[in-house]
Amino acid sequence: MDTKSKGYLLVNFGGPRSEDEIRPFLESLLTDQDVIRTRLPEFLHRLFFKRVAKKRAIKISKEYALMGGKSPIYEDTELLAECLREKLQAPLLTFHRYLPSTHAGFIEALEEMECEEIRVLPLFPQFTYATTGSVARWFERYLPSMTTLKMRWIKSYAAYPTFIQAHQEHIRDFLIKNQLQEQEVILLFSAHGIPLQFVETGDLYTDECRASVRAVMQAFPGALGRLAYQSKFGPGEWVKPYTIDVCEGIKEWNMGRKHVVFIPISFTSDHIETLVEIENEYMSKVRAAGLYAYRVPCLTLNPLWIQAIIELFEEGNFCLNQMLVRRR
Repeated sequence: MDTKSKGYLLVNFGGPRSEDEIRPFLESLLTDQDVIRTRLPEFLHRLFFKRVAKKRAIKISKEYALMGGKSPIYEDTELLAECLREKLQAPLLTFHRYLPSTHAGFIEALEEMECEEIRVLPLFPQFTYATTGSVARWFERYLPSMTTLKMRWIKSYAAYPTFIQAHQEHIRDFLIKNQLQEQEVILLFSAHGIPLQFVETGDLYTDECRASVRAVMQAFPGALGRLAYQSKFGPGEWVKPYTIDVCEGIKEWNMGRKHVVFIPISFTSDHIETLVEIENEYMSKVRAAGLYAYRVPCLTLNPLWIQAIIELFEEGNFCLNQMLVRRR
Protein backbone atom coordinates (compact mmCIF):
# COMPACT_ATOMS: atom_id res chain seq x y z
CA MET A 1 0.00 0.00 0.00
CA ASP A 2 1.35 3.42 -0.95
CA THR A 3 2.29 5.62 2.03
CA LYS A 4 -0.02 8.36 0.74
CA SER A 5 -3.00 6.03 1.11
CA LYS A 6 -2.35 5.63 4.85
CA GLY A 7 -3.21 7.97 7.66
CA TYR A 8 -2.34 7.70 11.34
CA LEU A 9 -4.17 8.39 14.57
CA LEU A 10 -2.96 8.75 18.17
CA VAL A 11 -5.58 8.39 20.90
CA ASN A 12 -5.20 9.52 24.50
CA PHE A 13 -7.28 10.49 27.54
CA GLY A 14 -6.84 14.19 27.05
CA GLY A 15 -6.72 16.44 30.07
CA PRO A 16 -8.15 19.83 31.08
CA ARG A 17 -6.37 22.67 29.29
CA SER A 18 -7.75 25.23 31.72
CA GLU A 19 -9.77 25.40 34.92
CA ASP A 20 -12.93 25.78 32.83
CA GLU A 21 -12.42 22.34 31.31
CA ILE A 22 -12.03 20.43 34.58
CA ARG A 23 -15.74 19.82 35.10
CA PRO A 24 -16.53 18.83 31.45
CA PHE A 25 -13.49 16.54 31.53
CA LEU A 26 -14.73 14.81 34.69
CA GLU A 27 -18.29 14.56 33.37
CA SER A 28 -17.05 12.90 30.20
CA LEU A 29 -14.87 10.49 32.19
CA LEU A 30 -17.33 9.54 34.93
CA THR A 31 -20.31 9.09 32.61
CA ASP A 32 -18.32 6.65 30.48
CA GLN A 33 -19.85 3.26 31.23
CA ASP A 34 -16.71 1.48 30.10
CA VAL A 35 -14.88 3.21 32.95
CA ILE A 36 -17.60 3.05 35.60
CA ARG A 37 -19.94 0.11 35.14
CA THR A 38 -23.33 0.25 36.83
CA ARG A 39 -26.65 -1.47 36.28
CA LEU A 40 -28.36 1.87 35.85
CA PRO A 41 -30.00 2.77 32.54
CA GLU A 42 -27.71 5.06 30.56
CA PHE A 43 -29.72 8.24 31.20
CA LEU A 44 -29.77 7.63 34.97
CA HIS A 45 -26.06 6.76 34.97
CA ARG A 46 -25.30 10.03 33.18
CA LEU A 47 -27.54 12.07 35.47
CA PHE A 48 -26.02 10.62 38.65
CA PHE A 49 -22.38 10.89 37.60
CA LYS A 50 -22.78 14.40 36.24
CA ARG A 51 -23.69 15.36 39.79
CA VAL A 52 -20.69 13.42 41.11
CA ALA A 53 -18.47 15.22 38.62
CA LYS A 54 -19.79 18.61 39.71
CA LYS A 55 -18.85 17.92 43.34
CA ARG A 56 -15.56 16.25 42.49
CA ALA A 57 -14.51 19.13 40.25
CA ILE A 58 -14.46 21.45 43.25
CA LYS A 59 -12.13 19.12 45.15
CA ILE A 60 -9.88 18.18 42.26
CA SER A 61 -9.44 21.79 41.11
CA LYS A 62 -7.05 22.23 44.02
CA GLU A 63 -4.91 19.40 42.65
CA TYR A 64 -4.91 20.86 39.16
CA ALA A 65 -3.92 24.21 40.69
CA LEU A 66 -0.65 22.51 41.68
CA MET A 67 0.01 22.01 37.95
CA GLY A 68 -0.94 25.56 36.97
CA GLY A 69 -4.66 24.87 36.59
CA LYS A 70 -4.28 22.39 33.74
CA SER A 71 -2.89 19.01 32.75
CA PRO A 72 0.15 18.77 30.43
CA ILE A 73 -1.21 15.68 28.68
CA TYR A 74 -2.97 17.56 25.86
CA GLU A 75 0.07 19.63 24.93
CA ASP A 76 2.43 16.65 25.27
CA THR A 77 0.23 14.56 22.96
CA GLU A 78 0.14 17.34 20.37
CA LEU A 79 3.94 17.75 20.54
CA LEU A 80 4.34 14.01 20.04
CA ALA A 81 1.97 14.13 17.07
CA GLU A 82 3.90 16.99 15.48
CA CYS A 83 7.15 15.08 15.81
CA LEU A 84 5.60 11.97 14.26
CA ARG A 85 4.10 13.91 11.33
CA GLU A 86 7.56 15.17 10.48
CA LYS A 87 9.07 11.70 10.61
CA LEU A 88 6.25 9.84 8.88
CA GLN A 89 5.54 12.53 6.28
CA ALA A 90 1.90 11.49 6.34
CA PRO A 91 -1.43 12.71 7.78
CA LEU A 92 -1.67 12.11 11.53
CA LEU A 93 -4.48 13.17 13.86
CA THR A 94 -4.98 13.07 17.62
CA PHE A 95 -8.10 12.13 19.55
CA HIS A 96 -8.57 13.23 23.16
CA ARG A 97 -11.26 10.96 24.61
CA TYR A 98 -12.38 13.09 27.55
CA LEU A 99 -12.08 16.56 26.02
CA PRO A 100 -15.54 17.02 24.47
CA SER A 101 -14.64 20.48 23.15
CA THR A 102 -12.15 18.87 20.75
CA HIS A 103 -14.45 16.19 19.33
CA ALA A 104 -16.22 18.20 16.62
CA GLY A 105 -12.90 19.40 15.22
CA PHE A 106 -11.55 15.85 15.29
CA ILE A 107 -14.52 14.47 13.35
CA GLU A 108 -14.19 17.23 10.77
CA ALA A 109 -10.45 16.61 10.34
CA LEU A 110 -11.03 12.86 10.09
CA GLU A 111 -13.60 13.38 7.33
CA GLU A 112 -11.02 15.39 5.41
CA MET A 113 -8.36 12.68 5.77
CA GLU A 114 -8.52 11.00 2.38
CA CYS A 115 -6.87 7.70 3.24
CA GLU A 116 -7.72 4.15 2.37
CA GLU A 117 -6.46 2.98 5.77
CA ILE A 118 -6.16 4.67 9.16
CA ARG A 119 -3.69 3.11 11.58
CA VAL A 120 -4.58 3.77 15.20
CA LEU A 121 -2.23 3.66 18.17
CA PRO A 122 -3.55 4.15 21.72
CA LEU A 123 -1.15 5.88 24.08
CA PHE A 124 -2.18 3.20 26.60
CA PRO A 125 0.48 0.46 26.31
CA GLN A 126 -1.54 -2.21 28.13
CA PHE A 127 -5.00 -3.03 26.81
CA THR A 128 -8.13 -2.59 28.91
CA TYR A 129 -11.72 -2.02 27.87
CA ALA A 130 -11.69 1.03 30.17
CA THR A 131 -9.20 2.90 27.96
CA THR A 132 -8.60 1.52 24.47
CA GLY A 133 -11.99 -0.20 24.50
CA SER A 134 -13.73 3.02 25.49
CA VAL A 135 -12.22 4.90 22.55
CA ALA A 136 -13.19 2.11 20.15
CA ARG A 137 -16.78 2.27 21.44
CA TRP A 138 -16.83 6.06 20.99
CA PHE A 139 -15.68 5.63 17.39
CA GLU A 140 -18.32 2.96 16.80
CA ARG A 141 -21.00 5.25 18.20
CA TYR A 142 -20.09 8.61 16.66
CA LEU A 143 -18.23 7.86 13.43
CA PRO A 144 -19.64 6.50 10.16
CA SER A 145 -19.10 2.78 9.70
CA MET A 146 -17.20 3.47 6.46
CA THR A 147 -14.64 5.33 8.60
CA THR A 148 -14.30 2.75 11.39
CA LEU A 149 -13.90 0.01 8.77
CA LYS A 150 -10.77 1.79 7.57
CA MET A 151 -9.22 1.68 11.03
CA ARG A 152 -6.46 -0.77 11.85
CA TRP A 153 -5.67 -0.73 15.55
CA ILE A 154 -2.53 -1.66 17.43
CA LYS A 155 -4.41 -3.20 20.34
CA SER A 156 -1.49 -3.04 22.81
CA TYR A 157 2.29 -3.21 22.99
CA ALA A 158 2.95 -4.12 26.61
CA ALA A 159 6.17 -6.01 25.87
CA TYR A 160 7.03 -4.67 22.43
CA PRO A 161 10.87 -4.68 22.30
CA THR A 162 11.50 -1.03 21.38
CA PHE A 163 8.89 0.20 23.86
CA ILE A 164 10.62 -1.85 26.56
CA GLN A 165 14.04 -0.59 25.48
CA ALA A 166 12.75 2.98 25.76
CA HIS A 167 11.75 2.35 29.37
CA GLN A 168 15.01 0.60 30.15
CA GLU A 169 17.12 3.43 28.71
CA HIS A 170 14.93 6.03 30.42
CA ILE A 171 15.32 4.34 33.82
CA ARG A 172 19.04 3.72 33.35
CA ASP A 173 19.64 7.39 32.51
CA PHE A 174 17.63 8.41 35.57
CA LEU A 175 19.65 6.15 37.87
CA ILE A 176 22.92 7.50 36.49
CA LYS A 177 21.74 11.10 36.83
CA ASN A 178 20.79 10.50 40.46
CA GLN A 179 23.92 8.42 41.19
CA LEU A 180 21.89 5.37 42.16
CA GLN A 181 23.13 1.79 41.93
CA GLU A 182 20.86 -1.12 41.01
CA GLN A 183 21.75 -2.98 44.19
CA GLU A 184 20.44 -0.15 46.38
CA VAL A 185 17.14 0.65 44.64
CA ILE A 186 13.57 -0.53 44.53
CA LEU A 187 11.95 -0.01 41.14
CA LEU A 188 8.30 0.53 42.07
CA PHE A 189 6.17 0.30 38.94
CA SER A 190 2.84 2.04 39.51
CA ALA A 191 0.08 1.35 37.00
CA HIS A 192 -3.40 2.82 36.91
CA GLY A 193 -5.80 0.47 38.65
CA ILE A 194 -9.08 -0.99 37.40
CA PRO A 195 -11.91 -2.68 39.33
CA LEU A 196 -11.27 -6.34 40.08
CA GLN A 197 -14.59 -7.12 38.39
CA PHE A 198 -13.11 -6.10 35.05
CA VAL A 199 -10.35 -8.71 35.36
CA GLU A 200 -12.77 -11.38 36.56
CA THR A 201 -14.85 -10.87 33.42
CA GLY A 202 -11.92 -11.28 31.03
CA ASP A 203 -9.98 -7.99 30.89
CA LEU A 204 -6.30 -8.75 30.23
CA TYR A 205 -4.94 -5.51 31.66
CA THR A 206 -3.16 -6.91 34.73
CA ASP A 207 -1.53 -9.67 32.66
CA GLU A 208 -0.18 -7.03 30.30
CA CYS A 209 1.05 -4.81 33.16
CA ARG A 210 2.96 -7.77 34.58
CA ALA A 211 4.39 -8.52 31.13
CA SER A 212 5.69 -4.93 30.86
CA VAL A 213 7.34 -5.08 34.28
CA ARG A 214 8.94 -8.49 33.66
CA ALA A 215 10.41 -7.28 30.38
CA VAL A 216 11.75 -4.00 31.78
CA MET A 217 13.26 -5.72 34.82
CA GLN A 218 15.42 -7.96 32.63
CA ALA A 219 17.78 -5.00 32.25
CA PHE A 220 18.05 -4.49 36.03
CA PRO A 221 18.85 -7.86 37.63
CA GLY A 222 20.36 -6.19 40.69
CA ALA A 223 17.30 -4.08 41.50
CA LEU A 224 14.25 -5.08 43.53
CA GLY A 225 11.14 -4.68 41.35
CA ARG A 226 7.53 -4.37 42.48
CA LEU A 227 4.25 -3.69 40.64
CA ALA A 228 1.32 -1.91 42.28
CA TYR A 229 -1.87 -0.16 41.16
CA GLN A 230 -2.97 3.40 41.88
CA SER A 231 -5.91 5.79 41.46
CA LYS A 232 -8.69 3.70 43.01
CA PHE A 233 -12.04 5.48 42.71
CA GLY A 234 -15.27 4.73 44.54
CA PRO A 235 -16.32 1.66 46.54
CA GLY A 236 -15.59 -1.93 45.64
CA GLU A 237 -12.39 -3.91 45.30
CA TRP A 238 -9.83 -2.98 42.66
CA VAL A 239 -6.83 -4.95 41.48
CA LYS A 240 -4.13 -5.23 44.13
CA PRO A 241 -1.72 -4.46 45.58
CA TYR A 242 -2.69 -0.81 45.92
CA THR A 243 0.23 1.58 45.56
CA ILE A 244 -0.74 3.39 48.77
CA ASP A 245 -0.64 0.13 50.76
CA VAL A 246 2.72 -0.84 49.26
CA CYS A 247 4.14 2.53 50.28
CA GLU A 248 2.70 2.50 53.79
CA GLY A 249 4.09 -0.99 54.44
CA ILE A 250 7.36 -0.53 52.62
CA LYS A 251 9.58 -1.23 55.63
CA GLU A 252 8.11 -4.75 55.74
CA TRP A 253 9.51 -5.73 52.35
CA ASN A 254 12.23 -3.28 51.25
CA MET A 255 15.05 -5.68 52.26
CA GLY A 256 17.11 -2.82 53.60
CA ARG A 257 17.06 -0.79 50.40
CA LYS A 258 16.62 2.92 51.02
CA HIS A 259 16.00 4.31 47.52
CA VAL A 260 12.55 3.90 45.95
CA VAL A 261 12.19 4.87 42.30
CA PHE A 262 8.60 5.22 41.05
CA ILE A 263 8.01 4.29 37.41
CA PRO A 264 4.60 5.08 35.87
CA ILE A 265 4.52 1.98 33.67
CA SER A 266 0.99 2.43 32.26
CA PHE A 267 1.36 6.15 31.48
CA THR A 268 3.27 7.53 28.50
CA SER A 269 2.86 11.22 29.36
CA ASP A 270 2.68 12.95 32.72
CA HIS A 271 -0.58 14.18 34.19
CA ILE A 272 -2.38 14.42 37.51
CA GLU A 273 -1.79 10.77 38.44
CA THR A 274 1.98 11.16 38.15
CA LEU A 275 2.60 14.82 38.96
CA VAL A 276 0.25 15.03 41.95
CA GLU A 277 -0.85 11.57 43.08
CA ILE A 278 2.55 9.87 42.95
CA GLU A 279 4.59 12.89 44.02
CA ASN A 280 2.33 14.23 46.77
CA GLU A 281 0.66 11.10 48.13
CA TYR A 282 2.90 8.09 47.54
CA MET A 283 6.37 9.60 47.65
CA SER A 284 5.52 11.36 50.91
CA LYS A 285 4.60 7.98 52.47
CA VAL A 286 7.97 6.55 51.45
CA ARG A 287 9.83 9.53 52.87
CA ALA A 288 7.82 9.33 56.10
CA ALA A 289 9.23 5.79 56.46
CA GLY A 290 12.74 7.24 56.40
CA LEU A 291 13.52 6.24 52.81
CA TYR A 292 14.39 8.27 49.72
CA ALA A 293 11.78 8.60 46.96
CA TYR A 294 12.19 9.51 43.28
CA ARG A 295 9.91 9.57 40.25
CA VAL A 296 10.99 8.76 36.72
CA PRO A 297 9.18 11.11 34.29
CA CYS A 298 6.96 9.52 31.66
CA LEU A 299 8.43 8.73 28.25
CA THR A 300 6.71 11.70 26.53
CA LEU A 301 9.19 12.56 23.73
CA ASN A 302 11.88 9.98 24.46
CA PRO A 303 13.54 9.19 21.08
CA LEU A 304 13.27 5.42 21.52
CA TRP A 305 9.59 5.78 22.42
CA ILE A 306 9.03 7.76 19.22
CA GLN A 307 10.90 5.07 17.29
CA ALA A 308 8.69 2.41 18.92
CA ILE A 309 5.55 4.22 17.75
CA ILE A 310 6.85 4.44 14.19
CA GLU A 311 7.71 0.74 14.20
CA LEU A 312 4.30 -0.17 15.58
CA PHE A 313 2.55 1.97 12.98
CA GLU A 314 4.47 0.21 10.22
CA GLU A 315 4.87 -3.33 11.54
CA GLY A 316 2.31 -3.83 14.31
CA ASN A 317 -0.25 -6.58 14.60
CA PHE A 318 -3.47 -4.85 13.60
CA CYS A 319 -7.10 -5.53 14.49
CA LEU A 320 -10.46 -3.98 13.64
CA ASN A 321 -12.24 -1.38 15.74
CA GLN A 322 -15.18 -3.70 16.41
CA MET A 323 -12.86 -6.28 18.02
CA LEU A 324 -11.98 -3.88 20.86
CA VAL A 325 -15.49 -3.02 22.01
CA ARG A 326 -16.81 -4.79 25.10
CA ARG A 327 -20.27 -6.17 24.39
CA ARG A 328 -22.55 -5.42 27.31
